[in-house]
Amino acid sequence: MISIAEERAEAVRLRARFVEEGAQNVDCAILQPAETLLDLYGEDIRARAYVTHDPARGEVMLRPDFTVPVVQMHMETRAAPARYTYCGEVFRRQEDDPDRASEYFQVGYELFADRSPAQADAEVFAIFADVLAPHGLRAVTGDIGILASAVQTLEISEPRRAALMRHIWRPRRFRALLDRYSGRTPPPNARKALLKAEDPLRDAGPMIGLRSEAEIAARIDALRADAAEGPLCRSQVELIDTVLSVRETCPFALEHLHDIAVDLPGLTPAVERFEARCDAMAARGVDVDALEFEASYGRTSMEYYDGFVFGFLQPGRPDLPPIATGGRYDALTERLGQGRAAPAVGGVIRPGLLLQMGGRA
Repeated sequence: MISIAEERAEAVRLRARFVEEGAQNVDCAILQPAETLLDLYGEDIRARAYVTHDPARGEVMLRPDFTVPVVQMHMETRAAPARYTYCGEVFRRQEDDPDRASEYFQVGYELFADRSPAQADAEVFAIFADVLAPHGLRAVTGDIGILASAVQTLEISEPRRAALMRHIWRPRRFRALLDRYSGRTPPPNARKALLKAEDPLRDAGPMIGLRSEAEIAARIDALRADAAEGPLCRSQVELIDTVLSVRETCPFALEHLHDIAVDLPGLTPAVERFEARCDAMAARGVDVDALEFEASYGRTSMEYYDGFVFGFLQPGRPDLPPIATGGRYDALTERLGQGRAAPAVGGVIRPGLLLQMGGRA
């Protein structure tokens, strides 16, 4: 059993490595305003975070991660390039898996740089690879931006496109939407009856809940407009499926994605960014020929990443969470900066998991 003192000591040691790379050490309050996180992730985050009410500050959460408060801090200064590191405890509810820790240490490195995104992505990945090299972990990379670009090329209405983009990080909901839009899954009978009714609210009784009658009527109108839209072409769905199935070493994945882009030209810019990143990584000594790429990687646990993503996993233990994760989150900086973006990429390490593997290097 790893003690808190041991985990803290390992976190401090790892943070020192990031300081050596030029990062400034920062700290963030354990209690974070819930409003910001709810605006970012919606009500779903309540199932994964510890929420409480403070008499003076209102609704607050025990810190679920460091990235959001670090971005907020950076957006106040706008200094670039800037490198930050931190270590401390984060808190996540684990109702679906009570065996997983709900409180653990996290060590991170964040880079805000206006220069080439490929160069910044490569710098962060190479630093994590170097720090974790003694532990024999399996590295895997992905790119949320490739799937997002594929969705943007679909010949569908903007409401449908927005729904798919909103659920990119929720694979099951994303798949359910694709199946519904393509006609693979017929609409529920209750929805059919609702849409056929001349006045669905006529016998609805008194309004109960937070939604007004006007909001409900607007939602019904949106459902009717969606039902009137033709099905999404099956060939386009198959192209999305082909993109998601790409799982090879980087050179072969790149070749495969270039082939897909022939039929899906809107994918080309994202594929070219992937290629530039591979070149930048190779220049930093990363063995790109052996580096794994999974187009669907990061879709279940990296909600604010919108481009390059990576993880370091313990070989042969798919049941364990990643030892380290990271990626690019430009869109997050734009949202927290109220429209002012600051290109950013970073990652975190869980020192407790490293210690469970057999101690530090």
